[in-house]
Amino acid sequence: MRLDQSENIRTGSDWKSGPGYWLFQFRNQYDSDVTVWSPQGRLHQVEYAMEAVKQGSATVGLKNKTHAVIIALKRAASELAAHQKKIIVIDDHMGLSFAGLTADARILARFMRMECLNYKYAHKDTLPVFRLISIVGNKMQVCTQRYDKRPYGVGLLVAGYDDAGPHIYQTCPSSNYYDVKAMAIGSRSQSARTYLEKRLADFPEASLEEIVKHGLRALRDTLPNDSELTTKVRYSYVLTVSIHSTSTYPNVTYVNM
Repeated sequence: MRLDQSENIRTGSDWKSGPGYWLFQFRNQYDSDVTVWSPQGRLHQVEYAMEAVKQGSATVGLKNKTHAVIIALKRAASELAAHQKKIIVIDDHMGLSFAGLTADARILARFMRMECLNYKYAHKDTLPVFRLISIVGNKMQVCTQRYDKRPYGVGLLVAGYDDAGPHIYQTCPSSNYYDVKAMAIGSRSQSARTYLEKRLADFPEASLEEIVKHGLRALRDTLPNDSELTTKVRYSYVLTVSIHSTSTYPNVTYVNM
């Protein structure tokens, strides 16, 4: 049915004949299925998944020349519940944090672990970070073009290193992924991104301790004005991935602060 043939909707006051009313009336025709394009060239279901990432608790990732660091809030759903695990170790050289649906993050983390194990079994080496991110991006893209699936409602910050050095990658429900120098995702993350942008030039030469402090300050900016990391939100997770280490898991350090 064409818009100009829907006379029963056009009747009424003058505002009902405006373009805004038409979009309001017909918007639900284009957001019931992820494979349906709107007249404006948008996939509403993918945009709704992006909104789910914006509603999740914030997480921050940044790097210097030798380390990649991701930091996330350790927050409980209520006083009666345990805290939510926001950082997941994938392999000896890689870990991730997320914002959005926890269940979707668990599924993607399990998939990434299996890819790392299969590659290590076949090649006796660790899976390069970019190759794993591209595989995850392809998996997420399938969900944006099949009617029987929905987009993953989670955004990831993946910290890892390979022969090229440390990396921070961001993935989106739209299946886009980016190699970034620093990034923050989740609720109120714009304030953290502003902090990171102002101090971006300081990160390459900063020490590990300074990088962690910058990440905590950026994470603090995502909280309400009357909250601090040491009061209302009392803990944070810090995961560092480094080129030089000799521990049992030689390149991943998981710190509970």
